[in-house]
Amino acid sequence: MNVPSELRALIRREEPLSPYTWYKIGGPAEFFAELTSIEDFGRALTWAKDNDLPFRLLGAGSNLLVRDEIVPGIVVKLAGPVFRCIDVSDLQVNAGAGASLENVISTSVRQGLAGLETLTGIPGTIGGAIVANAGGHYGDISQFLVRLRAIDHNGQLREISRADIRFEYRSTSLPCAYVVSATFSLKREDRQEIRARRSKILKHKRSSQPVAARSSGCIFKNPRGISAGALISFAGLAGKRIGGAKVSNAHANFIEAGPDATSSDVHKLIDLMHETVLRRHNVDLQPEIIFW
Repeated sequence: MNVPSELRALIRREEPLSPYTWYKIGGPAEFFAELTSIEDFGRALTWAKDNDLPFRLLGAGSNLLVRDEIVPGIVVKLAGPVFRCIDVSDLQVNAGAGASLENVISTSVRQGLAGLETLTGIPGTIGGAIVANAGGHYGDISQFLVRLRAIDHNGQLREISRADIRFEYRSTSLPCAYVVSATFSLKREDRQEIRARRSKILKHKRSSQPVAARSSGCIFKNPRGISAGALISFAGLAGKRIGGAKVSNAHANFIEAGPDATSSDVHKLIDLMHETVLRRHNVDLQPEIIFW
């Protein structure tokens, strides 16, 4: 397959994806590119569309399980200042989709702006956090969103108001395909109070989640009224192993990957968790993790 001249310097063939994910497992991408401009994004998207190639956007790889075999199509990662910028203006923070959520939170806290610190400890990029409507006990990212810029399937850049986006639990319905940047509205508060709140949230997460292990975020969404982790634990699966993968003892909705783990090991364990909870509790858990 011919790669257009303007993309040849950017696109790599059979690039291993494991280094780009938190699990550190999985196979290569058929094509891979780190994009540093909106123009290159549009070119890569058009090339994929013209050649019927799947087009996948890779964030921090913190909520992703990549298959052991080659991932078909092109995987793109947002790189460079245009996609990773963080700017503060009065009570608003504008961040590129490739910016780390934790970096955006840290910047907000330094400026004495409160709100986003409730998302402390959630890994990922701004783009990924918006698409997944990332959040936890203390709120979701959609609470603070004002507007975003996104590229549609035709490669056109559009600005979208918060009112035109439908957010649900751990999902977002976007009128456009790919988030480029987002603007958040926060409130002024004493820095020490914000830092104290952030430290408390981080301490709780470190005590209740396997933060030091190779894992993704939660494997399943929480059903209404109960935690998926509790259901998995009640089913007797905490500590269960398949190959190099193990259901975490710290939090049963996490799977830890050992040094010899494969994507297949993790996938089989996910299937076992789902089937066991369905059989014992009659609850059909829905995945929060993304599969490639």
